[in-house]
Amino acid sequence: MSQLSREMQKLARQAAGSYKTIHDRLKMAERISRHLLSLNIQVRSVQHLKGKHIESYITDRLIQGISLRTLHNEMAAVRVILREAGREKLAESSRISNKALGLSGASRAGTRVAITSEHYQAVLSTLRQKDAGLAVTLQLARLMGLRSQEAVQCSQSLSCWAAALARGDERLPVIYGTKGGRPRQTIVLNREAVTEIVHEALAIAATCNGRLIDKPDLKTAMNRWHSQTTLAGLKGQYSPHSLRYAWAQDALRHYQQRGFSPKDACALVSMDLGHGDGRGRYIRQVYSKGVA
Repeated sequence: MSQLSREMQKLARQAAGSYKTIHDRLKMAERISRHLLSLNIQVRSVQHLKGKHIESYITDRLIQGISLRTLHNEMAAVRVILREAGREKLAESSRISNKALGLSGASRAGTRVAITSEHYQAVLSTLRQKDAGLAVTLQLARLMGLRSQEAVQCSQSLSCWAAALARGDERLPVIYGTKGGRPRQTIVLNREAVTEIVHEALAIAATCNGRLIDKPDLKTAMNRWHSQTTLAGLKGQYSPHSLRYAWAQDALRHYQQRGFSPKDACALVSMDLGHGDGRGRYIRQVYSKGVA
């Protein structure tokens, strides 16, 4: 590993973000370092990184056919690392703006869609035959709109959720594995189903060292979650995030049935998902496909 790569990866870890965000930053840091080495460009420090080096990297990625949305994310990672190194001027430079780099015009709508009931049941049936802990993790992700890391770490919240449900609380706290470490509250859409699965999950965790995915650390637990859900059928347009899309659509219908306008419903769902109330337009654009 080059000196530049080591420094970039250190800065990537220092900046805030979820497990996946930091993981993607680390991968990007290694790629940009390898790219420069392949051109025999000797950059030993982030302080010596220039706009032309970033331009060269993005040009190479475009030639490889990498999607614009992926490159948007990579450039966001580059800017985070530059800011962490105190290079705000370069991070904000028009020379490496998405427009200047030829990355304009990408839609944020993405390629994922809400999982259908039929596909969800097929995946759940496969996981039940293989691993009861994975199966209830899948169910909690679908019933509560959890991100993958939130679902994998949710065993730490099961007792809290059981107590909140017994009290009749309308919302449950999601604390572990959240994006950027920001806790959120999510609405309970189906109390009976959530209560049943939470108690089933508690029983499984009691026999698996307090975990639903019995692995010694988060990394190996995440790897098992992703590998086994992929084998069970969560791939292509139906990824684990498709469970969250489906929950968001249920939540949008719930709020609208309670008399909220479509705009207000999107703002409420945005908060439930942990995006804050200012991302309603994003929820409408990305999550609400198929909602009347």
